Amino acid sequence: MAARSVLVAVVLLAVSAPALAANDAVPPLVMANAIQTAAAIPVPLLRANVNITGEVVRIGDVIDNAGAAAQIAIYRAPDPGTTGTLPATQVLDALRAHQVIGVDTHGIHNVAVTRLARTLDADDIELQIAVALEHRNGLGDAKDLSLTFDTELRTVHLDATNDGAIKPVVTRFDPRNGRFDVTLEVGNDSGAAPARLRFTGTAIETVEAAVLARDVERNTLLKFSDVVIERRPKTELRNDAAGRDHVIGMQTRRQMRAGQALHGADLTKPDLVQRDQAVTLIYQAAGIYLTVRGKATEAGTEGDIVSVLNLQSKRTVSGVVVGRGQVSISPAALIAPHRLASAAPVTEAPAMAAASSPDSISDSVPVSPKSE
Repeated sequence: MAARSVLVAVVLLAVSAPALAANDAVPPLVMANAIQTAAAIPVPLLRANVNITGEVVRIGDVIDNAGAAAQIAIYRAPDPGTTGTLPATQVLDALRAHQVIGVDTHGIHNVAVTRLARTLDADDIELQIAVALEHRNGLGDAKDLSLTFDTELRTVHLDATNDGAIKPVVTRFDPRNGRFDVTLEVGNDSGAAPARLRFTGTAIETVEAAVLARDVERNTLLKFSDVVIERRPKTELRNDAAGRDHVIGMQTRRQMRAGQALHGADLTKPDLVQRDQAVTLIYQAAGIYLTVRGKATEAGTEGDIVSVLNLQSKRTVSGVVVGRGQVSISPAALIAPHRLASAAPVTEAPAMAAASSPDSISDSVPVSPKSE
């Protein structure tokens, strides 16, 4: 209201000055029109929070009802994506310099100016570059690429007017040293020149691999807790990387250290029979199922042919490992060592070799019908 009164007074003085000079009274109608005109002029109002998209702050950005002075620049804008604070008194001084007076501050002490921006997160930028390099000069899928940048990758703030699509305009990759050079262009739908961002570094293709979480000895049976999944360079693992599902329950062929990636050649099926282990010798034929105690003289996994000492006949026989602590000396098992003896019924019992003669089992072993 104080500002409005000042404006009214200014108008009255402007109207009455000529009349006073002429020593004439101001006509009542003229006075009324002058007062009405002054009352109709909107009072400039200071804003507490200002959002801009350009590089400068204009009078029309900081006050309402700026009129013809709205496009006059008074400050440089803060960086995109940041906020600057101006004391209200400083803003008023800048306005007065351009003959903008009578501003109603309605108690505002500071003016916050925020420059709007389009924000590109570091992860988004890395994904865009990986997509640009995908399948280039022998590289694999974007999701399998590991990128290392020459300078630390940070969040990028562009002018809010750069709201167009992001696309690579320059893409180079040298497979000899893994170096890349990619320039991204961010479109500007307002018609201004698009923004360009250049990134350099190295790219390698990676694969998921099972990696040892601890040191292990030879013949260690791997458990779930012994293995973690990590991405490793494809060139390091060649095409022999082992996944978690293929290593749990397998046995190591050699001593290995924590952090080593597992290859198929490092693993073998677990030994179901250990050297000097007490085992069960099994013979089965049509309607016959015989078992006797034995002692393995060598280790073996499922399907391996091992030698076993028959503890009753004291003779050494050969059989096929068919289970944990179980060795079959059935004829069918010896003919097809990688097939379990119990996989199919034996329809015919051919003459047994010396290793599976009745003496090699035992005359005292009870005979029971085969379980179907």
